Amino acid sequence: MSQSPSGRAGVVDPGTERLTPPLHGADLVVVANRLPVQQTSKEGDDEWRPSPGGLVTALTSMLQNRNGLWIGWPGGSQHDELPETFEGIQLRPVDISPEEYESFYLGFSNATLWPLYHDAIRAPTFHRHWWHTYAEVNMRYARAAAEAVAENGTVWVHDYQLQLVPQYLRKLRPDVRIGFFLHIPFPPSELFMQLPWRREILAGLLGADLIGFQVPSAAANFSRLARRITSATGTATDLVYEGRQIQVGAFPISVDCKQITAMALDPAIRARAVELRATLGNPDLVLLGVDRLDYTKGIQQRIRAVAELFADGTLDPEHAVMVQVAVPSRESDAHYEKERHDLEQVVSEMNGEHGLVGKPVIHYLHQNLPFDELVALYLAADIMLVTPFRDGMNLVAKEYVMCRTDLTGKLVLSEFAGAASELRGAFIINPHDLEGIKEGIRSALKVSKKEGKSRMSRMRRKTLRRDVFDWTNSFFAALARPVQPVDLETVDQFDD
Repeated sequence: MSQSPSGRAGVVDPGTERLTPPLHGADLVVVANRLPVQQTSKEGDDEWRPSPGGLVTALTSMLQNRNGLWIGWPGGSQHDELPETFEGIQLRPVDISPEEYESFYLGFSNATLWPLYHDAIRAPTFHRHWWHTYAEVNMRYARAAAEAVAENGTVWVHDYQLQLVPQYLRKLRPDVRIGFFLHIPFPPSELFMQLPWRREILAGLLGADLIGFQVPSAAANFSRLARRITSATGTATDLVYEGRQIQVGAFPISVDCKQITAMALDPAIRARAVELRATLGNPDLVLLGVDRLDYTKGIQQRIRAVAELFADGTLDPEHAVMVQVAVPSRESDAHYEKERHDLEQVVSEMNGEHGLVGKPVIHYLHQNLPFDELVALYLAADIMLVTPFRDGMNLVAKEYVMCRTDLTGKLVLSEFAGAASELRGAFIINPHDLEGIKEGIRSALKVSKKEGKSRMSRMRRKTLRRDVFDWTNSFFAALARPVQPVDLETVDQFDD
């Protein structure tokens, strides 16, 4: 087994190996856990389509304009079926065996890092063999990038599954400019210090030239830990590590504002919104939650709060209804199967106690919905409930805001979502506090039409100011910024 520089087992060491740049390499390479395409069956024929979401759209646009290539896992699809190019960008698959998927993805990524980075809402699990596989798979991604990127090219690595890739890639291809963006929160020191491989993770990230986070507090957490645990020196935004200058900053991600606004104004989608309200019985009030099924999203707590509002008479089952969409997630993980079971139990209890014959008070959907159907739901909802216990950003909140072109609708938003720092017009709540959630909903119910429109207008202006394309461009511009000379004698090692 290979050793880390500290002699700890489980870190793949590329040693002094250097890879020769390919003759016809890509100028820009995106490295992410998954490829940006998914396979679907239509009338008996398999076809490929873009994965949903503004992030794929924005990165695809950037790659199309820069001789780009995307590296990622193709899921369960066979390589011989995967197209070499899709919508003008090259695709390069990375192999992950079923056994590696269990240890790398379900194990270290989602049973160790995910809970730890989300405030340890559930206790993280630490297994050495998961860590070993995580390191090996990260090296595989790094080698794929090293073999694909042109001389002096740029590689942009994404998210918590690939935090060792920057360091590995740096050793294989020191000529390359490397950026890393973490889409989820980065924890404070008292949580991160629990991780047995904390030094290795930090060193992995410090292989990048630019390390981006959703919010300034996450960037500050990282910089503080890097200076405390590794040999990195410098300030919160500029670190020096192994003789290199590294930028650290916040780059709040956003949505495709133009696309969502156009969809929200589409007559067919607006008609579908009217149809949805009719299907729900044309209630006076529709509350909506849209989340990936995950224990960090606070779905059960939210539903309990709404149930108590029905119980105390604030909400009338004759005139109010809730819709909760829980998008399937990590269905092969027993913990998520339990989460689904517990959530469905809460939904059943709420309908059993407060529903009427033919009029449930909550409609629950455990399925993926087409985005146009989601937009119709956003238009049909009077109050949007976004109440995660911890979230890097939460784009559902921004999608809802961008749909409300007539400035109607109210947003109840967790203070622990990254979006809360931008969407000041929301009714901000503590998702751990049932009474606080209820008070947030009550405030949204009581707000005057004038104030409600003012709040929504502020949130729309803020979101429109920087959409997902501005996010990609600002990160890429910072990554391309010339490196300033480093005066090692003036660098303060502990500038906390």
